[in-house]
Amino acid sequence: MSVACLDGPILIKFVEDSKVFDKCVDEKFDMLDADCDGALSRSDLQVRPGRFSSMEFELQSKEEITNLYDTLFETFDTDRNGKIDRNEFRSLMEEIVLAKARGIGQSPVLVILQEDSLLMRAVEHDLSKSK
Repeated sequence: MSVACLDGPILIKFVEDSKVFDKCVDEKFDMLDADCDGALSRSDLQVRPGRFSSMEFELQSKEEITNLYDTLFETFDTDRNGKIDRNEFRSLMEEIVLAKARGIGQSPVLVILQEDSLLMRAVEHDLSKSK
């Protein structure tokens, strides 16, 4: 874990750099796709519980996690096949990162980040652009 300074514009620029953002999201997708079938099922996400979200996610009850999955699949499984494909996952991750950007706004905040998180990748992306 690392402490980093982050603001909304850093996250927005990260998402707007589609080549870098898509590469990061694809890596995350591949980590979650437990059965390597090119789509995320509920069982893929349950097999890899610590890889999908933050540490707080692991503290939720099974009912809360089921409700979260219901919402995710309802919203992002656009073809309604019961799985989240790579493009649907990109849309999901983009929405999550942009929602965090809106929540943080213009004011920089210090956050504790997991090394392999998308937010850490956004910070690294920002640092690489400012060199």
